[in-house]
Amino acid sequence: MNIYNDYLKEIEDRKTQGLNPKPIDSADLVSEIITQIKDSNNANREDSISFFIYNTVPGTTPAAGVKASFLKEVVLGESVVNEITPAFALELLSQMKGGPSIKVLLDLALGNEVTIAKAATEVLKTQVYLYEADTDRLEAAFKSGSAFAKEILVSYAKAEFFTKLPEVVEEIQVVTYVAGEGDISTDLLSPGNQAHSRSDRELHGKCLISPEAQDEIKALQAQHPDKSVMLIAEKGTMGVGSSRMSGVNNVALWTGKKASPYVPFINIAPIVAGTNGISPIFLTTVDVTGGIGLDLQNWVKKTDANGVVVRNENGEPILEEVYSVATGTVLTINTKTKKLYNGDKELIDISKAFTPQKMEFIKAGGSYAIVFGKKLQTFASKTLGIDIVSVFAPSKEISIEGQGLTAVEKIFNKNAVGSTPGKVLHAGSDVRVTVNIVGSQDTTGLMTSQELESMAATVISPIVDGAYQSGCHTASVWDNKSKANIPRLMKFMNDFGLITARDPKGNYHAMTDVIHKVLNDITVDEWAIIIGGDSHTRMSKGVAFGADSGTVALALATGEASMPIPESVKVTFKGDMKEYMDFRDVVHATQSQMLKQFGGENVFQGRIIEVHLGTLTADQAFTFTDWTAEMKAKASICISEDDTLIESLEIAKGRIQIMIAKGMDNENQVLKGLIAIANNRIAAIRSGDKPALIPDANAKYFAEVVIDLDIVAEPMIADPDVNNADVSKRYTHDTIRPLSFYGGVKKVDLGFVGSCMVHKGDLKILSQMLKNIDEQHGKVEFKAPLVVAPPTYNIVDELKAEGDWEVLQKYSGFEFDDNAPKGEARTGYENILYLERPGCNLCMGNQEKAAKGDTVMATSTRLFQGRVVEDTEGKKGESLLSSTPVVVLSTILGRTPTLEEYKAAVKGINLTQFAPSHKLLVR
Repeated sequence: MNIYNDYLKEIEDRKTQGLNPKPIDSADLVSEIITQIKDSNNANREDSISFFIYNTVPGTTPAAGVKASFLKEVVLGESVVNEITPAFALELLSQMKGGPSIKVLLDLALGNEVTIAKAATEVLKTQVYLYEADTDRLEAAFKSGSAFAKEILVSYAKAEFFTKLPEVVEEIQVVTYVAGEGDISTDLLSPGNQAHSRSDRELHGKCLISPEAQDEIKALQAQHPDKSVMLIAEKGTMGVGSSRMSGVNNVALWTGKKASPYVPFINIAPIVAGTNGISPIFLTTVDVTGGIGLDLQNWVKKTDANGVVVRNENGEPILEEVYSVATGTVLTINTKTKKLYNGDKELIDISKAFTPQKMEFIKAGGSYAIVFGKKLQTFASKTLGIDIVSVFAPSKEISIEGQGLTAVEKIFNKNAVGSTPGKVLHAGSDVRVTVNIVGSQDTTGLMTSQELESMAATVISPIVDGAYQSGCHTASVWDNKSKANIPRLMKFMNDFGLITARDPKGNYHAMTDVIHKVLNDITVDEWAIIIGGDSHTRMSKGVAFGADSGTVALALATGEASMPIPESVKVTFKGDMKEYMDFRDVVHATQSQMLKQFGGENVFQGRIIEVHLGTLTADQAFTFTDWTAEMKAKASICISEDDTLIESLEIAKGRIQIMIAKGMDNENQVLKGLIAIANNRIAAIRSGDKPALIPDANAKYFAEVVIDLDIVAEPMIADPDVNNADVSKRYTHDTIRPLSFYGGVKKVDLGFVGSCMVHKGDLKILSQMLKNIDEQHGKVEFKAPLVVAPPTYNIVDELKAEGDWEVLQKYSGFEFDDNAPKGEARTGYENILYLERPGCNLCMGNQEKAAKGDTVMATSTRLFQGRVVEDTEGKKGESLLSSTPVVVLSTILGRTPTLEEYKAAVKGINLTQFAPSHKLLVR
């Protein structure tokens, strides 16, 4: 009884937080609950029945296995529970989604009791989460003459699990809730500093926006019980920054509907909107839950009588309201006309939100059911020896005769499955593609493991070349929350077949390397497709897509992903980069020049950036591709010269070999296999059989952007512009300012060199700058703290071998110690150099933070409100983003440097340089 009593104590503890009992995933606890249910005189019997029915986690959890076995006993009459009839037991099995519940249903359907078999067969017809072990049983039973197996297969071949679902309602009434003005980061919906609680959905739901906002949402629901609350980003884009499945889960928890009455705290079908629509990767996450994402376009640029955009004194376009979506406005979504209405007044066409594929997701309660349903229909048809019946919306296939292919179109065509054989597909085509590399990160990993359990997956798809589970987002502080969550995550993922940053057996040193850097190293073919559980899954080899934890789970389980081929924007360069500039400045200048060239319109948003860097190795080019998440691009592709790509692959091989030497390879020898892939790719490039990927000369782009390096004359800084009178202009990554804007007087309270945006060269720049300052002034004195977090241990090892780490140690006041990792986050900083453990550190915002109200100069990617630094009552925190030399000099001076001071500080230092390729990188 100890386990049950412990659970009751936990329930009482949760009551003090206003929480319900935590969902049960423990087999031992469910076993004890079942014992109490069977004892008619047990004092806890009534509560135990409720916990068993309503609070046990489904899928492949240990608890689900015990629950399914007991329900089988009830169906067979081996256990009699008045409150759970055999029919109700079958209903409960139908809601468990897969894994042990499917095994039990197959046992019953293929058993000797005809009445039971018929009832179980009817339930199985509604199920889609079947894996090879399940389909193999069905196939074997069918071939042995089982009538019920044939009946199930015929139903699957007709896709009755989908066709018999209720149709999407024609009219959906919503009441608006403006969650904020301007771009809404997923941090507002699921703050990074609450990442530890994401797998506890009810607890994590309490961090949505604010308690005040939650009260306002509840008030709207009470006032409009027959309507859905629609969350809106007024004058901005909803869900920028990351896919953040936990953000969608939170919105669904507050505004969606229950997925099942018997599955605790899993809601689906949220409705979200933005003046400028939904961020692409966030919209994918909305699709996972069968939700709706609307592009409202309710504010437009004001034009004069001649159609010219009217601008304010700052040169910004003046916006005017087309229609109001103020909080409390009642609107109607018509899924048939695909229009948005206010009463009888038509407001806007919203057909993009209701494509045939999206309508299927809404009908099925999410995209997973469609993915698995299509595979199940294919299996059944093949087993029966019949043609596939056209049930699902046909994939859109766009093929334009005489038009060449962009780089992403080439990759998608190579990896496509299920498309018309021999047909060349262009942008806009819907494609299922095989996935080569998958990455799961640690603050979303527990959710990914839950998704894998819920879709009954037990082992990684053999299609995937390699997959990695990181430990970087929880690297800074090894606190009690991390100690409780991370080892459990690592064991699950290691057992599932991933290479894990931490060894559950403790045989190799914990590796807290930044996930994006590791994925960049283990991507050994530029034709690869990568899916990663973070928005910065942007490799400089292959094409990589940041994804929610569920899409990552789907890629791990099936080795596939589905999406339209995105349009591309081609970025090339001209001119010469000034020797005192750093490549980070070119990255920022790209965004700035693009916005100027297109009148403030961000042509990168939602598209692929095909960047022709040519001469930069993957490490250095990553600084550009990584930043494309902040450019709001869907993904990016780096076009390299043959020799440069070979050099990048050799570097990757060396780093993978180090991982092998550490003992990180698994029994399938995934890492060894990646080295073999790299060797084959290098051989094909050298022989000329398959040169480096380049687009066709006659490929078609949405836009082409040429960046002039000659006019990049001073360091460029991405500024959150926290005091902009127009709230919608704050905390975007589009305000790029030259160093001279600050006049050498803006106070800097903290500097941060780290995150995925830096490479080994940045740490060498830091080392060189410190030596120069010491030589010039006789000492190194910081007027603001400087926090340094190398991206990977490999970089630390390489810096040690080359002598640079010794320099950093000399000037540091703190150096991380893996034998005694920090147990608490810093709450204050001294004016010293901190050498922190490799990982995300301040950039993630879930562990370490700057002091509230600080002005931070960082190499990071994040300038969102409250991410790196929170506000005080009297001062807004600012996270300004710049190159490593600007950050370092700002901490030495305690303020932004002048251009002259900057030039003097970097004189003679080998900055990250770039020269445009002189080769024609098209075919």
